[in-house]
Amino acid sequence: MRHIISILLQNEAGALARVAVMFSARGYNIDSLSVAPTHDSTVSRLTLVTTGSDEVIHQIIQQTRKLVDVIEIVDLSSFDHLECELVMVKVEVLNGSAREVVECVRRYRGWILDETENTRLLQISGSQPEIDTFIADISATARILELVRSGVASLARGQQVLSLPN
Repeated sequence: MRHIISILLQNEAGALARVAVMFSARGYNIDSLSVAPTHDSTVSRLTLVTTGSDEVIHQIIQQTRKLVDVIEIVDLSSFDHLECELVMVKVEVLNGSAREVVECVRRYRGWILDETENTRLLQISGSQPEIDTFIADISATARILELVRSGVASLARGQQVLSLPN
């Protein structure tokens, strides 16, 4: 089962590495990882996506919670949540495919960030399945030259907040 783990941790050197080692030491791949400082510059929010049974992920979360840099951790998959990912794609446009590229980008509410005679740099944001579908659609229209994904960012809906303990 796919799990989205959200972690508040001290914004210090080595904190991310200790969390990543906790997952890899148990043989779990991190499918997606994004981390950046929060509104409090001493705290970072790390969001990672991994796959595993509920029981094993629960055990890893309990062990990760014990790391000195970890402030709070939650499996957002157990809450109603929203997730978003950003992708930037550079495509080659040849033989009149520019119009088809523009139409594809519009369907996904994206942006054309840069264009040259034969390339377009595109930006799309959405859920992981939406991004996967866009990549399949754009690759049927134009040759992908480069692609970069930001990793999943996710927050629980409503009043549920991952926050610093009082």
